[in-house]
Amino acid sequence: MERVFHGGMKPPFDIFVNQAGYLPYGAKIAAFAFPAKQFSLIDERGQVRYSGETTCFGKDECSGDEVYNADFSDFTETGRYRVCAEGKYSPFFDISPNAYRDVFEKTEKAFYFLRCGCELEKQYAGAFTHGKCHTEKALICGDNGEKPEENVETAEVSGGWHDAGDYGRYSTAAACTLGHLLYAYKLFPTAFKNQNLNIPESGGAMPDILAECRYELEWLLKMQRPDGGVYHKLTTAHHAPFVMPEEDKEQLYLLPVSSSATADFCAVCALASGVYREYDSAFSDKLMSAAEKACNKIIEDRSFKGFENPDWCGTGSYGEWDDSDNRFWAFAEMFAATGEEKYHEEMKKALEKDFFRVGFYCGAVGGFGALSYILSDRAGKDNALCEQLRQEFFSAAKHQAELSDGSGYGAAMTVRNYNWGSNMCLSVSAMTFVIADYLKGERSYEKYALRQLDCLMGANPLGISYITGVGEFSCRNPHYRPGFADGIEEPIPGMVSGGPNKNLDDEAARQVIPAGTPPMKCYADITPSYSTNEIAIYWNSPVVFALAYFNR
Repeated sequence: MERVFHGGMKPPFDIFVNQAGYLPYGAKIAAFAFPAKQFSLIDERGQVRYSGETTCFGKDECSGDEVYNADFSDFTETGRYRVCAEGKYSPFFDISPNAYRDVFEKTEKAFYFLRCGCELEKQYAGAFTHGKCHTEKALICGDNGEKPEENVETAEVSGGWHDAGDYGRYSTAAACTLGHLLYAYKLFPTAFKNQNLNIPESGGAMPDILAECRYELEWLLKMQRPDGGVYHKLTTAHHAPFVMPEEDKEQLYLLPVSSSATADFCAVCALASGVYREYDSAFSDKLMSAAEKACNKIIEDRSFKGFENPDWCGTGSYGEWDDSDNRFWAFAEMFAATGEEKYHEEMKKALEKDFFRVGFYCGAVGGFGALSYILSDRAGKDNALCEQLRQEFFSAAKHQAELSDGSGYGAAMTVRNYNWGSNMCLSVSAMTFVIADYLKGERSYEKYALRQLDCLMGANPLGISYITGVGEFSCRNPHYRPGFADGIEEPIPGMVSGGPNKNLDDEAARQVIPAGTPPMKCYADITPSYSTNEIAIYWNSPVVFALAYFNR
């Protein structure tokens, strides 16, 4: 099958590499789908600097390709190169200790561009400015999602980040995103030292990433009711048309409290309280107070309160079937923050339920709870339980490594993983490898983490970097309202596309991707394709986590 996407456009290269580059002493593997026995590494002057034999991987199930790999991991000299085989080439890339510094900062800065409730000024946003948006008060819905009448109770809930391609703001998505970012800082603080992301808070004592996370946390605090419950989401009744955010004037609604939102809120506020303590003790205290109120709420009411959109609302739902993992995360963070045995006991009760204990997904947050418990230094911690959770991380990493070894492109994915937001699965796999190595104090899985990043940034069967503004051939038309409405040809940099989706869940994708296309190629770099090319805050954040490890 011809290698086309991009609304019919063919990739300009036949050899696929990580277009951001490679670390001198890291794994360096290119991939392609044509037969070749040898390959060469060529510098910018056209000089051959390295040659080697290719490896035929064989038929790759997810791409349908007969894949060949060119491994030049033992070449460590810094410089700018491209791979050549059989007269065909890759794009140029760098080998450098700082190969991932630019993409790291771009994926962090992307959150600033998603700020809601404020003007994005030219000195910080460059060409991607917009006016103050979504500052009107929201109408509060009934507990069963009843649409409120005008002139009823309202709330001031401005701020935070636009969640994805739409202008909604969602509590569980926010908590998951903040979990990725705050743990990235907690585990790898040196990666964020002395950064200048050119945001309004840059130059202060607080690292820029924490200043950016604070912008989201300040909004999230507004989502809590006086009784401790947390509203599930803040949106209009329907997604806005493709207009700039300040032109979206529709009424905002606070939709009902859910137990998953309340538990996730508790968890991330408790986590953040510890992180921000050294920079702002008053803010830390405010976070802890909010966490305690939310925790009391989920202890007082142990019933699962899910969320479904009422008939009149058509925005994202982020519904869940159970809240056991959310509660586990909440109680683990509360125990880590306070050392109080009552939270420890609640955490162990939550573990009696069956859920994925090492997940870092929006809707599967058990991994945050496990990591919190493993890292806590509280007296009374159950060492046997701690070791059990550690072993679950190691088992997950081993399984993911087997999947990576079974892919010609190194992706720790199966056919069923190529659904909406498949690139989150890819980047969470990178997180899993990083965490396993961090907990072991070894570098057993580092090469696998790198291969996930390789695949994300160009070493994939379409040869595209799924991060805007990163690499010579990267995503240019994400499903993101300001990216279309601003009239600027270049996309906002640093945004991670959702990626291939075998289900082709939107009409635009079905029009340009032929039926029967292999899962790894079911992608369209066109704005209308929300099921393959939307962006989301919780797709960027695990990439930031993985990149923090390699920039520490």
